[in-house]
Amino acid sequence: MTKALLWSGLTLVVQLEARVSGAMPAGVTGVSIDTRTLEEGDLFFAIKGENSDGHDYVATAFARGAAACVVDEAHADKLIGTGSLFVVRDVLAAMERLGVASRLRSGAWIAAVTGSVGKTSTKEALRLVLSRFGETHASAASYNNHLGVPLTLARMHETAQFGVFEIGMNHAGEITPLAQMVRPHVAIVTTIAPVHLEHLGSIEAIADAKAEIFAGLEPNGLAILNRDAPQFERLRAAADAAGVAQALSFGEHEEADARLISVRRRDKGALVDATVLGEPVQFTLGAPGRHNAMNALAVMLTARAFGLDLVVAGEALGDFTAPAGRGAQARLAASGGDYLLIDEAYNANPVSMRAALEVLSAAPLGKGGRRIAVLGDMLELGPDAAALHKELAEAVVINGVDLVYASGPLMKSMFDALPAKRQGLWAPTAMALEAYLPERICSGDVVMVKGSNGSRMAAVVTALRKHAAALEQAVAVAADEGSQC
Repeated sequence: MTKALLWSGLTLVVQLEARVSGAMPAGVTGVSIDTRTLEEGDLFFAIKGENSDGHDYVATAFARGAAACVVDEAHADKLIGTGSLFVVRDVLAAMERLGVASRLRSGAWIAAVTGSVGKTSTKEALRLVLSRFGETHASAASYNNHLGVPLTLARMHETAQFGVFEIGMNHAGEITPLAQMVRPHVAIVTTIAPVHLEHLGSIEAIADAKAEIFAGLEPNGLAILNRDAPQFERLRAAADAAGVAQALSFGEHEEADARLISVRRRDKGALVDATVLGEPVQFTLGAPGRHNAMNALAVMLTARAFGLDLVVAGEALGDFTAPAGRGAQARLAASGGDYLLIDEAYNANPVSMRAALEVLSAAPLGKGGRRIAVLGDMLELGPDAAALHKELAEAVVINGVDLVYASGPLMKSMFDALPAKRQGLWAPTAMALEAYLPERICSGDVVMVKGSNGSRMAAVVTALRKHAAALEQAVAVAADEGSQC
């Protein structure tokens, strides 16, 4: 099936403020900044990054079927003859202009999500719900920074009825320009946690940085805030100061506009009872955890703000599953049976770590099974990092975790504070756990792996999956040999 035209060649000349070298394409069907994922018909932006320069990959882009490439004047002469080129002064600035043009031509309802925890999961739940009502465009993966946001905008088709954008930051001042590009009708702040303390210094400064999202809200736009967050009043005041027309809240607080009444584990997900703007609602959420149920209420408020049916929205949430690295669950082979793996390896902070431990606590064990937490360092926590790690030992005990395997110098503080019977192994790096851990997981166990992306806990998940696949293969070979005469 032929992909729809995204941008015509003439429109690109105008919006990129470019001159054309070579034959101008009739148009492009996609936008890319990475030749590894580039598809035929894409427009490739040769972005210069810290570790690589996209201009070095222009020939590769054309070989993979790019319709055209956006390059800067400094490299244009060397690239003449490689294919259709849009030549600009600054490639990133040109992509930003195209993103802004995409937003200007769009008639879609736009939602933007920020927060210290739960951005990507909330964005994916919103994508799922809104897709039930019309064509929905959303950020891929965690494309939430100065590259990901304009790229996501530039990829949005004019026909989209809804758009969902994730906006993140590491430093103050980063969200403002991104929110002003996206110009959402609804801005969600999931919660505030001690993430990026190393750069921002205090939880209040983190809240202020997240509140920058209000600077981009459309006139009569809506802010959706976590009523249970200690920084709620600060965020609401920031919304008022930014001239936000209306702010609604979600949480367990009795004054929350979307109030969580109860959340009960059901199969692989949860049964949620709540009220949304005074209307009782009940829905099944395809992912377990109180934190997921809370963010689902932000989704329901967004649906209501867009004038959508809450019954249909609730039904859609039944199909939601946590993304890989953010709570995705899978049953893996073990000797004599299988076990449940909870993959939380993408990122971690004290708030999300406690939420993940609660999910581990509620997960059903198999016969003789144990609750096992595999934890890596939480990064960018500043001078209190060791103390924040040590405090997790209490949460481990409260949630009935039987055994902890940990890696990294910061997690040593937590590991040493645990009762001896709960100590599995501490290692300096995740690499040591990759080889050690798989052989020690038994049938019936529930294993949760979590740590900041920089602590490399995803490699532990990969090792567990490879070991399980090898077990399955060995069983299949033995069964095949046993069936031969």
